[in-house]
Amino acid sequence: LFYNKDIAPIFEVILPMTTSHKSLERIYRYYRDFVIAKQNMPFKNGDITIKEWIGEFKPERVNVIPLFEDIDRMLNGHKILKKYLKDKKLKYQRVFLARSDPAMNYGIVSAVLLNKIALWKLQRLSEEMKIDIYPIIGVGSVPFRGNFKPSTVERILHEYPSVQTFTIQSAFKYDNPAEEAIEAINKIKRQKRGQTIKVVEKRALDIIKRYTNEYREIIREIAPIINEVAKYVPSRRERKLHIGLFGYAREMEGISLPRAIQFTAALYSIGLPPEIFGLGSLKREDVDFIKEVYIYFEEDLRDAVQYLNQGSLKLLPTKTRNNIKSFLKRFDFDIKPDPKYRELTDKIRNLIESRSQQNIQEFVVNAAYHRKFLG
Repeated sequence: LFYNKDIAPIFEVILPMTTSHKSLERIYRYYRDFVIAKQNMPFKNGDITIKEWIGEFKPERVNVIPLFEDIDRMLNGHKILKKYLKDKKLKYQRVFLARSDPAMNYGIVSAVLLNKIALWKLQRLSEEMKIDIYPIIGVGSVPFRGNFKPSTVERILHEYPSVQTFTIQSAFKYDNPAEEAIEAINKIKRQKRGQTIKVVEKRALDIIKRYTNEYREIIREIAPIINEVAKYVPSRRERKLHIGLFGYAREMEGISLPRAIQFTAALYSIGLPPEIFGLGSLKREDVDFIKEVYIYFEEDLRDAVQYLNQGSLKLLPTKTRNNIKSFLKRFDFDIKPDPKYRELTDKIRNLIESRSQQNIQEFVVNAAYHRKFLG
């Protein structure tokens, strides 16, 4: 009725936390064999069918989109998909790759490398099975979660040329002038999908392992501060938690953490952008490799460190602090946050350290307005 056409508006579903081809198969077959097939059954012999009683069910089948969110499934999603597709004659298949939560769980460098590996494997699978595979990637406005905003659209399209669909989050639409957001959307629509670059997986996985270990060590050290600041981050929405990831489980190895938006917002609010964590594990040759795969690594880091309050580095262990400073010296970064922003993050940090609750949320919100994103 809405479209005045004989179509089914809902024809695809996303399965979060996909772990096997069986989970996809169950949804696909349940709908096809237990929902659609039963419409032709009579209530009893000689009676009308369900379809005659309440009308025809549409669509005839539902497309199931796997969402891969953890390291094992992102590295092996192509195998899961191959098993799922082998006995089906589909015109195309969508695949959803997480970007925000892998960053929270493994750090920004690992998150990007994992996505690049997954995209390369999906491209090869598409060629092998001769079926169009259309990747979706979930990106936010903060560099840690994708750095996807109107001013960086061309960068993101260049970074992920084989991606068909980019998720648009609230900061993209509401924290930028409407005309800029509209023009950015039009640029995305005009862009034709291309080929992704080949990734040397063994080399990438070596970096991911070392980088993730250091990143997680830092998170363990400052988890209490993150949780304390997160209490004052305004809630944007209520969501049911998934189980199994470092971030989604909220607890792993004795560490409890908030969800990705609150996690990122808490760290930015005290002047410690999480993009700087784990950098001490990277050798010069690692950075050379990363920049070949993660094209805008340096630009994303530059965007993040403009919100670094060097006074907040004292919250980190001495070795970590020195490693970060040493790494950032390799780049021509002007690490001088806006005086107003530095003042806000100083106030938040000092209030947290003194265990005072006075005006903390107000300062957190003001800092977010200054950045033009919450988390």
